[in-house]
Amino acid sequence: MISKVLEALKSDKKVRTVICRSEVPGVFCAGADLKERAKMHSSEVSSFVSKARATINDLANLPVPTIAAIDGIALGGGLELALACDIRVAVTSAKMGLVETKLAIIPGAGGTQRLPRTIGVSLAKELIFSARVVDGDEAKSIGLISHVVEQNEEGDAAYRRALVLAREFLPQGPVAMRVAKLAINQGMEVDMLTGLAIEEACYAQTIPTKDRIEGLLAFKEKRPPRYKGE
Repeated sequence: MISKVLEALKSDKKVRTVICRSEVPGVFCAGADLKERAKMHSSEVSSFVSKARATINDLANLPVPTIAAIDGIALGGGLELALACDIRVAVTSAKMGLVETKLAIIPGAGGTQRLPRTIGVSLAKELIFSARVVDGDEAKSIGLISHVVEQNEEGDAAYRRALVLAREFLPQGPVAMRVAKLAINQGMEVDMLTGLAIEEACYAQTIPTKDRIEGLLAFKEKRPPRYKGE
């Protein structure tokens, strides 16, 4: 289901920001179903994990900003799903961890790559080696999440904070948002000189747009810009 939704989102130019959330109270994503996993043949496990990795990569590669709203447990593949988002928001009571080593396996859907890129190599190794689970406050202190909030009675405080963030993104130029994300994502994987060349190429994509002219005109006329993503 997630794979199909991501496929549709990829080409939908009306979508400006994506929030990834769960409607199950107290759970963002609990990871693999271990009872189901126990019944799988080893070849089935490999195929399942490959599919999960590909789906989570599709989420990471969405062209628009993505926000994970963690209103509960995010363990194993659940945290890997959140790590594939650009920004993570969680409640203080959330529980997050890559716990795979407890099961004599390793994170297989991007966790060994995205966690060190998010919180640093040494700390990522510590969390993966120990299979430690952290709450929202600790996650914020180590840079795993960007914002932490107290849970509300409805159980959707992280989602509501994510909506506030998304509304901050909405007024900006859609083309600019897409190429800014592309420049950052690609630039983080290369040396500074190559990264600056990527930035130059991405900037060039904004110059011929109608939105760029609209932004200048709106500034001159002292009014909010009306961007169309063109």
